[in-house]
Amino acid sequence: MNIAEAQRDVRTVFLGGAVGQLVAGLLWLGSAALGTWFSPRSAIEFLVIGGIFIFPLTQLVLRAMGRPASLPPGHPMNGLAMQVAFTVPLNLLVVAGATMFRLNWFYPALMIVVGTHYLPFIFLYGMWQFGLLAGVLIAAGLTIGVYMPHSFSLGGWVAAFALLVFALIGRQAARPSR
Repeated sequence: MNIAEAQRDVRTVFLGGAVGQLVAGLLWLGSAALGTWFSPRSAIEFLVIGGIFIFPLTQLVLRAMGRPASLPPGHPMNGLAMQVAFTVPLNLLVVAGATMFRLNWFYPALMIVVGTHYLPFIFLYGMWQFGLLAGVLIAAGLTIGVYMPHSFSLGGWVAAFALLVFALIGRQAARPSR
């Protein structure tokens, strides 16, 4: 199997990342709503705990759609996918440090971590669009953290919107050419 075939498998199985982005976007949306109308603590707990379940929920949705929910054993992209998946939980320590220093940096810090996590997806999926998503999350996280540090929930809303829009973009980009 060559790289292009392996990337096509990833795009096909995961619908260009659309289902994962939809699940993640909905989690960020719920977290932003909690942060806006309830408390920062509930928003943080919801997103951190919910984030653990992004991949299992993505698989559940794919199965409910009658689709395969993972790459076959021995697929050449399985190792990279697993390595990429662990970047976010390991970098939550950086997010925790930023949040302990300034509570309102939670979302901006997490946006930067999640954005950088999407950079290897460009290769994994063979989709340049993940570079766009990464750039939006990183730039927005930096901008909000530096220029709007008095807003707790703004980054949650921006990230949710970006992820939900990218679910549509990713799905469209992964459609087979006719």
